[in-house]
Amino acid sequence: MNPSDQPVPPASYLRYVALGDSQTEGVGDGDDTTGLRGCADRLAERLAELDPGTRYANLAVRGRLSGQVRAEQLPPALALRPDLATVVAGVNDLMRPSFDADETAGHLEAMFAALTGAGAKVATVTFPDVGRMIPVARPLAGRITALNARIRVAAERHDVAVAETAHAPVFTDTRLWAADRLHASPLGHARIAAAVADALRLPGSDDSWTLPLPPRPAPPHTATAELRWLASYLGPWLGRRLRGRSSGDGRRARRPQLLPVSLAEG
Repeated sequence: MNPSDQPVPPASYLRYVALGDSQTEGVGDGDDTTGLRGCADRLAERLAELDPGTRYANLAVRGRLSGQVRAEQLPPALALRPDLATVVAGVNDLMRPSFDADETAGHLEAMFAALTGAGAKVATVTFPDVGRMIPVARPLAGRITALNARIRVAAERHDVAVAETAHAPVFTDTRLWAADRLHASPLGHARIAAAVADALRLPGSDDSWTLPLPPRPAPPHTATAELRWLASYLGPWLGRRLRGRSSGDGRRARRPQLLPVSLAEG
């Protein structure tokens, strides 16, 4: 075999920095009392299994718009000199009446460009159609499609790895989502981490994250259940929007420095 034909070993990522909103922060996987885990933590754990020297920082804060992620998280991320960064944002933007797909994608692309220009490998995700889980969110389908299309174009321009959760029907299975239907459940966070690992072609990764869950009886969608969800989750969210507030007000990144990764069980 020609030496040039030898398989190239995957890059070793020892400085991983995660940027984003609540999904990257880990909301839905653990809680604020016992601690959050989340897809970024789970990806960091996989990296640490490959190399115990891995260090990881998570700059994400819930409720942040893509422009806020760019303004608040990109400078400290660059200062940490990552060799791997994940950038996941835009869902908070597309839920706003003033959503502009080009503007949101522009913020994401600016982060892709800055991080790859600084030598980091960057990974991101596309978003599933939440309207399949939240009937009142069905009008957002066109926005999600538009944003995903722009993410793909920007990612290709900057050699960013894309975890295509939008193309995996399993990501509309309610078991991958928390009770609020807005954040991933622990199982959902695990699948997102596996999707990103696969997009990065990490050793041991594969496309098993796309596989459907075992069948189960379809849960009943009763009017009472929908009203309870509206009162418990959508109502408070709308209330914060009307008051100009965010779930992330007063919050800071929970892991702002590169630290060794503790491997979790399970």
